[in-house]
Amino acid sequence: MNIGVVGVNHNLAPISIREGVSFTDLQKIEAINYLLDKEIEEVIILSTCNRSEIYIQSKNVDEKVKVVEDFYATFFDKPDVKEYLFVKTHREAIDHIYKVTAGLDSIVLGEDQILGQVKDAHEFSMQLGASKKKFNKLFREAITTAKEIKSTTKISQQPLSISYIGVKFLEEKLGSLEGKNALVVGVGKMSKLTMKHLEEEKINTIYVSNRSHGKVKEIENDFKNVVPIEYADRYKILNDVDMVISATASPHIVVRYDEMPKVERKIYMMDIALPRDIDPKINELENIEVYDIDNLKEIHDKNDQKRKELANIGYDMINKSIDEFVEWMDSTHIDPTIESLNDKCLEIREDTLDYIFRKLDLDTREKKIIDKMMTSALKRLIREPIINLKQTKDKGKREEYIKLVEELFEL
Repeated sequence: MNIGVVGVNHNLAPISIREGVSFTDLQKIEAINYLLDKEIEEVIILSTCNRSEIYIQSKNVDEKVKVVEDFYATFFDKPDVKEYLFVKTHREAIDHIYKVTAGLDSIVLGEDQILGQVKDAHEFSMQLGASKKKFNKLFREAITTAKEIKSTTKISQQPLSISYIGVKFLEEKLGSLEGKNALVVGVGKMSKLTMKHLEEEKINTIYVSNRSHGKVKEIENDFKNVVPIEYADRYKILNDVDMVISATASPHIVVRYDEMPKVERKIYMMDIALPRDIDPKINELENIEVYDIDNLKEIHDKNDQKRKELANIGYDMINKSIDEFVEWMDSTHIDPTIESLNDKCLEIREDTLDYIFRKLDLDTREKKIIDKMMTSALKRLIREPIINLKQTKDKGKREEYIKLVEELFEL
């Protein structure tokens, strides 16, 4: 099938290697032109934070992938990159393109972002004339299939991040988070993600407390509903909130049992830190329920398993689409024969019309009528052979027919 892919991704290469072979747009242009000059017919480069991959379509693709391997080492001046390069050719390469596009080769199974990145990579190459008939067909089919997988399975809607699952867990407990108030302890990555998810649920106010109060001030402008709270005052706000979410990097408890005030309203506390931030004994207090990562792990594992089950449906859809693409690719082998037949007909038409117009005194209208009749007759002559060639599924027979047509018509 003359299709190959060479590159590095999160499956085999550490970030120190991936970042060293990441392409800028200018580098993509330079690389594509270089590879086209090496008699590679089509090139697409996909460069993201998790992968740097070059897709090629060419005759002798098994030889051309070696050209791409050498290119990686010399272009980025990183000879050791070859230790981390993967190479796939023919159907295996096509399968890789489909799985990447559908998010089934991503760190987070079924993630959405890669679909747009593949579309952008394809469009970039099309603008340079480096993606032509075969890659245009392949990548459009991969993109269409990815959309169908996401629409059919809803795989991207199965949450996996602990912060997201924690927020959804609290939403289930409270019925809705809209108009509610929360206290978030910590301003690290997990806490910021939690605040983002809380805002998406239209929460009213997010009180934020951190040992270093300056860090709270730094993120205040990143979120609409954040109200900074001094770390020493974190207990004073408890009777004004519906939930507490703690995600610090502290090695010890930051919400202590013996410092808890009497709580007059129902509060749910979500501890997503490890080691834990919230004293488990607080669960014994009236009006308070404390949950931790172990409570969320079961939900996470179920969602992860669900994604894997949905991915299997996606694989079946991909295999069906690949079968159709491979059949289409096989049918393109007759394109040169069809083109030669059309050229033959054009030659006959021009010679015949030239002879008729020399022998007969015809006006412009009569010449046009004869031209149309001649063209129509020649098209009818080759129409059936072309249809039969396209409909022949057996590769051996198709090759025999192509050879026979070329001999009979002296193509």
